[in-house]
Amino acid sequence: MAAAEPAVPALPSGGGAGAPSGTVPVLFCFSVFARPSVVPHGAGYELLIQKFLSLYGDQIDMHRKFVVQLFAEEWGQYVDLPKGFAVSERCKVRLVPLQIQLTTLGNLTPSSTVFFCCDMQERFRPAIKYFGDIISVGQRLLQGARILGIPVIVTEQYPKGLGSTVQEIDLTGVKLVLPKTKFSMVLPEVEAALAEIPGVRSVVLFGVETHVCIQQTALELVGRGIKVHIVADATSSRSMMDRMFALERLARTGIIVTTSEAVLLQLVADKDHPKFKEIQNLIKASAPESGLLSKV
Repeated sequence: MAAAEPAVPALPSGGGAGAPSGTVPVLFCFSVFARPSVVPHGAGYELLIQKFLSLYGDQIDMHRKFVVQLFAEEWGQYVDLPKGFAVSERCKVRLVPLQIQLTTLGNLTPSSTVFFCCDMQERFRPAIKYFGDIISVGQRLLQGARILGIPVIVTEQYPKGLGSTVQEIDLTGVKLVLPKTKFSMVLPEVEAALAEIPGVRSVVLFGVETHVCIQQTALELVGRGIKVHIVADATSSRSMMDRMFALERLARTGIIVTTSEAVLLQLVADKDHPKFKEIQNLIKASAPESGLLSKV
């Protein structure tokens, strides 16, 4: 037998003291916040969503799915908003994000992606394992970014002492090259550059060192709601143990550990993509199968 539709709670009616005529007081709850406001009498789902966005827009991740719930006195808890609900009396509603994010599948599109190239500098050459291999793959990623029109942000860790980005990495057309002393790439200048790019949802991250700058950058980006793809064949450390455990830790947090070829082909997505042939030419020669392979 079908369950009965949850009853709309019998809460105190009326516009409430101080409420403009024709409006109803509503308490809008989101996360740990609760903000009182008013809506027109008879407001339905769409108007409630608009009000949530006006109150909490800077905190709502629009790439997630949500459900609106109404507090029901009858049940002593929130229930999903009844079908056809219209506000007629004072009530309390909340916006609840579903656990599954639309971006958790790891989809990449050129229009919502930025490449981060981290600290591929000359002084690291003798110390980083398989540095020549990750330079080769990093260069291929930057070529792909130019072909697909994807913005690239590059950092250099204390370049006065560690030198500039290696000559093999062609920085033509990159959006930003920034010196830093902080390990993470998430600097105020980088955040400002990201803010200038509309609709950024994903960062493809590569460089050195995996367990330091890459790890700290990835965790900060995830904390800001950005999906991170770490390119395993374009990142390394001085110690393979440090690299291995960093990648394992990052994967457990939901960060995607992937490969350069997988990234580039995901970005074109279709052999009929106008840039597919150019990307295909980039990946005709497979990425180096170095000692990195068994250390992911």
